[in-house]
Amino acid sequence: MIQIVVMVCRLGQPDLCEEQRLQFAWQGSLRQCAMAAQPYIAQWIGEHPRWTVRNYHCEDPGLRDRAALGRAASRL
Repeated sequence: MIQIVVMVCRLGQPDLCEEQRLQFAWQGSLRQCAMAAQPYIAQWIGEHPRWTVRNYHCEDPGLRDRAALGRAASRL
């Protein structure tokens, strides 16, 4: 599993943005994922018409957890 991390902003309120994380069953590289993710992002936008996509990327879902653990360990 890979996550598509999408920064979306409210239409008419470009300063109101949030991150959405979409689960994506993908076995290829992160670069390939970014290309293959577009239909899934389009589907999300179709289901959420009051939002627009600012940018997106793919990442390993455990990456954030490992980074947080590393930061916590370095504070000890």
